[in-house]
Amino acid sequence: MTSIKLFVVLLIFFPNYSSATDTITPSQPLLDDNQTLISAGEVFQLGFFQQPNSENRFVGLWYKKAPQGMILWVANRDKPLKDESGRLAVTQTGNIVILNNQSTTPIWSSNSSATKPSLQLLSTGNLVLKDGGSGKLVWESFDHPCDTLISGMKLGWNLETRQNWFLSSWNSPDDPSTGNYTYEVDPRGLPQLLQRKGTEVEYRSGPWDGVRFGGDPPMSPNAIYKPIFVFNTSHVYYTYEINEASTLTTFRLNPSGIIEQFRWINERQEWLSVYTLQKDRCDSFGHCGPNGVCNVNLDLICHCPTGYVPKAPRDWEKFDWGSGCVPKTKLNCSSDMGFKKFPHFKLPYGLKFLVQRTVVGIEDCKDICSRNCSCMAYALSGVSGCMLWFDEDLLDMTEYNNVGGQDLYIKMAASELAPEKDGKRTGIIISVSVISVLLLLIIIGGYIIWKRMTNSHKSQGERMLPNIDHEEQHSDVLTEDVELPLFDLETIMSATDNLSPTNKIGEGGFGPVYKAVLPTGEEVAVKRLSKDSGQGVMEFKNEVILIAKLQHRNLVRLLGCCIHREERMLIYEYLPNKSLNLYLFDQTKGTALNWQMRFDIIVGIARGLLYLHRDSRLRIIHRDLKASNILLDNEMNPKISDFGLARIFGGDQNEVNTKRVVGTYGYMSPEYAIDGIFSVKSDVFSFGVMVLEILGGKKNRGFNHPDHDLNLLGHAWKLWNEHRPLELVDVLVKDVNVSEAVRCIQVGLLCVQKRPEERPLMSAVLFMLDSENPSLPQPKQPGFYVERVSSEVDSSSSWNQPYTSTDITVTRLQGRFLQETPLMVVEGFCASSEVKP
Repeated sequence: MTSIKLFVVLLIFFPNYSSATDTITPSQPLLDDNQTLISAGEVFQLGFFQQPNSENRFVGLWYKKAPQGMILWVANRDKPLKDESGRLAVTQTGNIVILNNQSTTPIWSSNSSATKPSLQLLSTGNLVLKDGGSGKLVWESFDHPCDTLISGMKLGWNLETRQNWFLSSWNSPDDPSTGNYTYEVDPRGLPQLLQRKGTEVEYRSGPWDGVRFGGDPPMSPNAIYKPIFVFNTSHVYYTYEINEASTLTTFRLNPSGIIEQFRWINERQEWLSVYTLQKDRCDSFGHCGPNGVCNVNLDLICHCPTGYVPKAPRDWEKFDWGSGCVPKTKLNCSSDMGFKKFPHFKLPYGLKFLVQRTVVGIEDCKDICSRNCSCMAYALSGVSGCMLWFDEDLLDMTEYNNVGGQDLYIKMAASELAPEKDGKRTGIIISVSVISVLLLLIIIGGYIIWKRMTNSHKSQGERMLPNIDHEEQHSDVLTEDVELPLFDLETIMSATDNLSPTNKIGEGGFGPVYKAVLPTGEEVAVKRLSKDSGQGVMEFKNEVILIAKLQHRNLVRLLGCCIHREERMLIYEYLPNKSLNLYLFDQTKGTALNWQMRFDIIVGIARGLLYLHRDSRLRIIHRDLKASNILLDNEMNPKISDFGLARIFGGDQNEVNTKRVVGTYGYMSPEYAIDGIFSVKSDVFSFGVMVLEILGGKKNRGFNHPDHDLNLLGHAWKLWNEHRPLELVDVLVKDVNVSEAVRCIQVGLLCVQKRPEERPLMSAVLFMLDSENPSLPQPKQPGFYVERVSSEVDSSSSWNQPYTSTDITVTRLQGRFLQETPLMVVEGFCASSEVKP
């Protein structure tokens, strides 16, 4: 109390000091009258702030040149000032305190002590308390993170001091008090990243194997920052370093429990959300129950591993997997047992497991588990050694497709392993036979392709012939050649400054996209077919054929193409406002779309679809409608893009069954995703999903709500049944036309009906949208409304090929968290050759 009284006396005699300093001392407090601390280099600023719609005041940290909406750290987040005046000071004994003018009792303190103390804001953004006697740091803000990780901060543990650095969300966008979500490193065994809601685990990344987390891409440097993961006997933590000092980028755990990466765009003076952590259904902790295995690439994502069966078969038949699996043959110590190898697994989560760091051989690890009756599984890692799971169910296992994960060996009765030998022998015979046939087909196919190329090659470029999927061709599909302006390679290289990275504005599954300026001064977008693309010449030809013959104000305009040896490029009109998803799902841009814009975009997309389905010279099914494939011109008019997966329908065709399912989960209709049947009603379903996304500002895949586990379709249906449809509309939209909004929601729900025949045609949709008082039918339960899908970045695809990159490419902090993401995408290209649930 004596030190506090002394501090008050000092305030009387030293009420002010220069606001340009980076340090305060017992004789120089920081007053709440626009005084701030500014770090060396003037990167960071600390002072008092107040959130909109709140009377509470806090001491916080922000970037000096980018203060808008990005508070990096809050001292008194759970103990706000209730009036407009306060002080941040250091007592003579080295305690950092925040007081108001009416009391000498601190509302917040650091509980630290030092001699000759001083509080300094470093150039790194770290607020530190120095002991003037020893020169040591006795307290630092980096040891007390809030919801934001900046360069130099740590996420993890000091294993010697048990210091835990973790993120905790704000309670709401206007309330920095501690929220429901935390994001931390679990240091036990192989470290992994955990997200909790309260005390319950909601998500885990999968273990660190020295290169990656779980099944995610290897963690590697990118153009903006260098990710670093330290794992040794004293520390386990993640941090990152900025490549250029002028770059401002942060990672934030938002109040909804979602990790986002933000980057400051100085030219536009705004924060841009460049990456949002997207989760799939297998990322929901324990989704398949004890001993169950999750695989997003399967139609039914949950299954029991070899030697196990569903614990409650009837529940599993109803897609309720929570009961998990049990051993087919009960284990006991007296019976013969062995181990089954499961490659590419996210190792199970467990509270009872042992790490033998001195064991480095797989046989030694197996021997330890074999001799212990309670040991249920083992795995060997070059990072941690031998890991053993005891006396518990194996929880939250995920099976990856040939990339990532580790080998897990699960104990089971010898009788469950016996058939494996015969199965292996049969599998080898079948594999050899199949490979032989495939090699023969490849040789024959290569010869045919070579002959065709030899006969069709022309000096000025090739004439584009339709080459829609051979298995899906019909006699009345377009067969005439398509003439399209050809650009020579020299012109394109000059217009893009030799495909300079500075002109690159996006990348999809087709390949990179560049902004180019033609000799005429016209700005265009150049889409280059990548050699590693999940799409290829077939999709290239498909897009040329279709777009060249389609002319509508709501379709993207193809200006020409460039063909030179192996190079394939498409030249489009340049659309400065990029894709719709940037405005819908980026909170920093969401306010740019008012109600009238959203309604006009919905109507524009509907008109473009009606043209494709009925009014064009061809009858086109797009098959990959989604927000990232809707581009916006300078007047925010929508234009449907990316026709690489589109199909031409014959005049007498109503539906087609395909073996090659392509598209994006979250937008695909039930009959198409499950049975491969598509029609114009497939596009109608995708349109309905987009309508609800445009209204709500949320993705169907990845939608989260605190009251239920429904996706966006299910949420809209729930609100409709409860006569609360307007609650679906994005809170950022302040000028809602109530009648139009309700009409759009009803139309959206009608478009996502489970049965195709219950969905309206686009002509009826447009009539409903354009009519003031239409008599609309009541919607029924949507298709795919019960499953909870956490979207991703969209994945367009086919079943036939391995997964490649999607609309954007990222490296991730939690595996999916830390990798650079292109800031803009000119077209939401379909990118993958595999449907990604």
